[in-house]
Amino acid sequence: MAGNVAYAAVARRVGFTSLGEGHGPAVMRAGSSRIVYNESMDTSPARTPPRTQRRLRTPWLDQTPHARHLPQSRRSIAGEIWIVLGLSLGQSAVYALVSIIARLTAETALRDQAATLNTSQSPRPWLDLTYQVLSVAFALVPVALALYLLARSGRNPWRTIGLDARRPARDLATGVGLAALIGIPWLGLYLAGRALGVTVDVQASTLNLLWWTIPVLVLKALMNALLEEVIVVGYLSERLSDLGWPAGRLILGTALLRGSYHLYQGIGPFVGNVLMGLVFTGFYLSRWGRRRVLPLVVAHTLLDIVSFVGYQFAPHAWLQALGLV
Repeated sequence: MAGNVAYAAVARRVGFTSLGEGHGPAVMRAGSSRIVYNESMDTSPARTPPRTQRRLRTPWLDQTPHARHLPQSRRSIAGEIWIVLGLSLGQSAVYALVSIIARLTAETALRDQAATLNTSQSPRPWLDLTYQVLSVAFALVPVALALYLLARSGRNPWRTIGLDARRPARDLATGVGLAALIGIPWLGLYLAGRALGVTVDVQASTLNLLWWTIPVLVLKALMNALLEEVIVVGYLSERLSDLGWPAGRLILGTALLRGSYHLYQGIGPFVGNVLMGLVFTGFYLSRWGRRRVLPLVVAHTLLDIVSFVGYQFAPHAWLQALGLV
């Protein structure tokens, strides 16, 4: 320790300046001469690295370049993706695959089977409301995990995938346009699937008609939008790009994932959601989408609100005219 203090004092006296800090030999310069000090001779306790070299505890708050895109191995990124999907939509895809196999091998024809999206959890209204709110809250945990992992990789997750409020008016207008672009063709595919007998009767909601029914259905629409668009489009686009996936492969892969976890509804919804995935991820990666997921969240939320609330409260005659009942 004394030797180090004396060395530092001499260095300051003759005007040496350090060219490197941290591990490895310290290089000192005085004029044109260079002196290399080997720290292996240092018997003092290990020094605490400077604050800028410590692990960032909240990288999403740090905008400096060194805090972005911290290097990770391909195995680490792949493992992270499998964990996120295994806790969320990948798990749903596996169950949906098993469900469609069970439906296709059942004695009842596929056209005569039904799938209900939003059901009551209890005959007691206050308990039913509690279950509904809890289901929404816990379903969003994988979204928080995906954002956290993006932050751990050195990114600002909100800005990286465009889930911030920098362009609210433009994002809202774009979302409305995308909803119109997707909604009408999707309804046509559903009706075609019902006519061909390859789609089940999808009942959007069978909740009891109470004061909280519409707010809960809106919450569930927003939950679905955040879960699917943040994970399937935003998170996977970033992490699969880190693995070197080209845009075409990425768009096709995420679209097939989107379709797979809708397989329990039949072949028609599978095809419709694959097409929706091609449009949404393609738009996100394009120069028009600019890697902003918020317009997709808006579009998906609007589609589900129309589906859930419309099915719940539309006159029965209208639903019959549209072939939805």
